[in-house]
Amino acid sequence: MTTTKQEIRARGTTARAVRNTISTALAGLLAAAGCAQAASTFNGPGDSSLTLGMWTSGAYTNTEQAGGVHHSDLSLDSFRIITVAQITKQVSLMTNFARLEGESMRLLDLMAQIELTEGVNIAFGRLLVPGDRAQMAGPYFANVWEYPMVSRYPNAYTGRDNGATLWGNILDKRLLYMAGVYQGKNRSAGLSNDSSRDYLYAGRIAWSFFEQETGYFGNDDYFGTKEILTIGAAFQTQNNGVGLAGARGDFTAWNIDALLQTRLSTGGHLTLEAAYYDYDTDGVADVAPNDPLCHHTTNCGGATQGDAWKVTAAYLFPTRIGIGQFQPYVRYQEFNPDSGPSNDQWDLGLTYVIAGHNTRISGVYSSMGTDGGPSRDKFILGLQYMY
Repeated sequence: MTTTKQEIRARGTTARAVRNTISTALAGLLAAAGCAQAASTFNGPGDSSLTLGMWTSGAYTNTEQAGGVHHSDLSLDSFRIITVAQITKQVSLMTNFARLEGESMRLLDLMAQIELTEGVNIAFGRLLVPGDRAQMAGPYFANVWEYPMVSRYPNAYTGRDNGATLWGNILDKRLLYMAGVYQGKNRSAGLSNDSSRDYLYAGRIAWSFFEQETGYFGNDDYFGTKEILTIGAAFQTQNNGVGLAGARGDFTAWNIDALLQTRLSTGGHLTLEAAYYDYDTDGVADVAPNDPLCHHTTNCGGATQGDAWKVTAAYLFPTRIGIGQFQPYVRYQEFNPDSGPSNDQWDLGLTYVIAGHNTRISGVYSSMGTDGGPSRDKFILGLQYMY
């Protein structure tokens, strides 16, 4: 286990409140995972400090199009510049600017946090909304290169929304609780939440049976540095969250997820992950995210009623080959809407773990299918770097 100072450097985090909060948030999980240090911290007067970090990922993608034609592409998937300002031991501010492929640089996080007392924190601003493990980990701390298509919680931008979260780690830091209120979806003229202005309410709880998982943000893989068995559940609801002004429906979603990571007698580490999802829209068809009515709001449309699930298995070989370790993995996910065809996807991949999440290379072959239609294949070779 690394020191608190290392945790701060690893993901651009802060003193005690954020050492266990945003610390694990930005990259405390990297430190907890025993990964290489990252980010640079500049100390100010008293307990103040400023931490700077940079994350980036890019990929080569070969996708099968209609008619069996293949299309190749080189892309900069993501680039982020992150700062964490520690004002006092109990007060911090994180900013995160991100550029996704085909977009301009924009604000991702503007998250202020206050530690009211041990185990009780309030975070507010533009921040990550409590959801499933995949959403709390995000793409940079995932165990599979691509974000799972079954994780469909609404958001203004990559899982974020404007609002506030009360959260903490209690009961020997084994229980994580999160509860908050957020601006929500379809808040624009002609949409379901035009006049009512209902908010989205979200929460998550998780219990760590083996080693504790602490902090606001999550992690899908500790690359053999922790013994993990954690079961979690998330819930979101919003009145008038789907549809149009003349045909409204309430949105409700929940999921349960579990992660097991343990060392085997071979010396390697086994990862097993599973999640189940249920999405409800009151039977109302939501507006499409690219509908013209969505042009004036960032969190709009796209909700589909149905259920989904996924399972993932991975094995990290104990022997380093060159500068890293190999981790083959397989993931299956399936989304079953109440109306319309089901979708499924197989992912077969191999990750070369050089410095945990700080530096990793992943190659993955995916086969995506729709009931009644042909399957489509895709190959991705991706590189991720975090400092």
